Amino acid sequence: MTAFIIAEIGINHNGDLDLAKQLVDGAIAAGCDAVKFQKRTLELVYTKEDLDRPRESPWGTTNREQKAGLEFTKVQYDEIDKYCKEKGIEWFASAWDIESQLFLRRYDLKFNKIASALLTHRKLLEVVAEEGKYTFISTGMSTLEQISKAVEIFEAADCPYELMHCNSTYPMQVENANLRVMETLKNDFGCNVGYSGHEPGIIVSCAAAALGASSIERHITLDRSMYGSDQSASLELGGLNRLVGYIRDIEASLGSNEKFVHETEKAIAKKLRTIDTL
Repeated sequence: MTAFIIAEIGINHNGDLDLAKQLVDGAIAAGCDAVKFQKRTLELVYTKEDLDRPRESPWGTTNREQKAGLEFTKVQYDEIDKYCKEKGIEWFASAWDIESQLFLRRYDLKFNKIASALLTHRKLLEVVAEEGKYTFISTGMSTLEQISKAVEIFEAADCPYELMHCNSTYPMQVENANLRVMETLKNDFGCNVGYSGHEPGIIVSCAAAALGASSIERHITLDRSMYGSDQSASLELGGLNRLVGYIRDIEASLGSNEKFVHETEKAIAKKLRTIDTL
């Protein structure tokens, strides 16, 4: 199986369309299959009290100004849609509220994404599932019972999906990856299982690929020292290039479970085996 590799731009564009395009270009150059963003309607995701609280940021002194600064407008999403189509890469977004999901319907997107934080939002899951698009469901912070209830919604709607094993710590420590849960999810739910990682490096994601992850999703950035809550758990473009290359090498190296003498070995065997009495 070839893993579907998703470059999560998320909110690491910091509201800058040119920065977003550079990240799209970086994902394409690395060989990713898709880029992903995040969409929020601030008044639905956050309380007024939370939005009004003080917060210093490049956009102002309140949490509302910071959150608004990270959100793309319709005009900007129109440009992202046009740019990705011209460049030949799929894009999609995780909606954090129903209004945002309905907003995304105006674009001809092949995929949907349920963020770990939204896995227990039944109404949102129902709205996503009714679209019938292939949906990646992240499972961070979730119990098997919660995952099962989410899966029931997608199966009832006959909506194709895959689960993504995830630890929702930003950044995640290697010892907290618990990658063997991927096999548990695959056995319990009988579906493809991918991996959404938040670790600083690439070794855990490579291990997930070796364990058969059907998809790999990683946050990307131009510079991990940039402003933003997700930057420290992201890969810079050089790391993304190495990750994609390593994953493809891992996939090529796995081969089959059949033991045979490879064509490249036969001449060597003829040369080195001077005695063959078996």
